[in-house]
Amino acid sequence: MDTVQQISPALRRRARSGLRPFVVRALVYLLLTAGCVVTLVPFLWMLGTSLKSSTEIIRLPPTLIPEQPTLQSFRTIFEDPRVPLERFFLNSTAVSVSVVALVLFTSSLAGFVFAKYQFFGKDLLFTLILATMMIPFQVTMIPMYLILVRLHLTDSLWGLVVPGATSAFGIFLMKQFIEGIPAELIDAARIDGASEFGIYTRIVLPQMGPALATLGIFQFMGTWNDYLWPLIVITTTERRTLPIMLTWYNSQHGARHDLSMAAATLVILPILIVYFLFQRWIVQGITLTGFK
Repeated sequence: MDTVQQISPALRRRARSGLRPFVVRALVYLLLTAGCVVTLVPFLWMLGTSLKSSTEIIRLPPTLIPEQPTLQSFRTIFEDPRVPLERFFLNSTAVSVSVVALVLFTSSLAGFVFAKYQFFGKDLLFTLILATMMIPFQVTMIPMYLILVRLHLTDSLWGLVVPGATSAFGIFLMKQFIEGIPAELIDAARIDGASEFGIYTRIVLPQMGPALATLGIFQFMGTWNDYLWPLIVITTTERRTLPIMLTWYNSQHGARHDLSMAAATLVILPILIVYFLFQRWIVQGITLTGFK
């Protein structure tokens, strides 16, 4: 009996110690689920409203899921002669893809230089590049515009592409990633007679897939959603991008919530597609050190 009484408290302590991780894990999952619901509700409301009729939108109590889904609001937008939607999509796609390509090239090349080369003023120059991340866009907006005026790039898609060709954050991200690539690989390539640019294209770039994909996703989302700079640079309607179109469309149809939500859905749909296609690269870009 004494032995059983001595074992019972030990079993109870072991049961409590085994239960504690389960409770903590359950609380974590509960908080994550709540955060996911809070995040998804606005998107579900936007999508549901775009599929509702005008009478169902103003119904009380409101419904999250449309009772009679309809695509009439999307048809109205596509058939509106004042809204060349295909042109706006083409403009936004051209600008976003061009900026992403340039940022990936310049950031990876500069990151390779800062990570694997030694030269005078390297640390100071890298510090100055990082310092530009702390300068608000409103401070550099006017000088950038004046430069575009001198270059005759205003009211042109090039005026949106050229200022976004470099990224201080991208250089920082690439440098940190490339530092994980063993120097022995680069030294072996030099011994084999590879040029410096050949080392960059054949040795460094193949190792940087996760980092490039992560930076590309972030840059694409930022460029696609950019509103203020295209509003300043572009004055011709045919050269404007989707965020400007969305603002104009909402101002013209403020009382038609179904049209406003349908336009917002069309604007955000490409971002969601790109993110869902490449989201696994974000995790790899954070966890990997640059060398498998």
